[in-house]
Amino acid sequence: MENSSGIQVSLAGRYAKALFDLAVEKGAIDDVAKSLSTLASALAKSADLRDLTTNPLVSRNDASKVVAALAAAMELDGLTASFLGVLAQNRRLGDMGGMIRAFNSLTASHRGEVTAELTSAHKLSAAQTKAIKAKLKEQLNRDVTINASVDPALLGGLVVKVGSTMIDGSIRTKLNTLATAMKG
Repeated sequence: MENSSGIQVSLAGRYAKALFDLAVEKGAIDDVAKSLSTLASALAKSADLRDLTTNPLVSRNDASKVVAALAAAMELDGLTASFLGVLAQNRRLGDMGGMIRAFNSLTASHRGEVTAELTSAHKLSAAQTKAIKAKLKEQLNRDVTINASVDPALLGGLVVKVGSTMIDGSIRTKLNTLATAMKG
């Protein structure tokens, strides 16, 4: 189920919407977006941080203390730091990735942009990402924000998803299609 912004109405989507609404009210969209980007980068780089967010043995109070210390050390804005505290108390830190993606989609929509989910077999260079962004902007006639991820299982190529449209140019899909065709 999707809302009018195309955001999946899920638990992560509802949390992201609440954060977005507060950010709009306080005029802090850019600050929160920057903090969430910093947080997403830290989650991608740190296995310990990912483990903390998903470990059910970490108490609510301990999780709250750790995220407060992390927010201070990472110099996150106050709204994002408070949001992390709420997530820790509600035992929802494990849903942060989805919340960050949903917040980014809401922000892009607010700015008149469209978000493209780009998955590649290997990390793309800045030049490759820029070229893909330019091509998508040309085809969609809108500014494009790219959320890039890596999935080595694709073997090569790209999968691009914009809204409900998906373009799958991965080698994995091409091989699967060829195998199906050969079975007759």
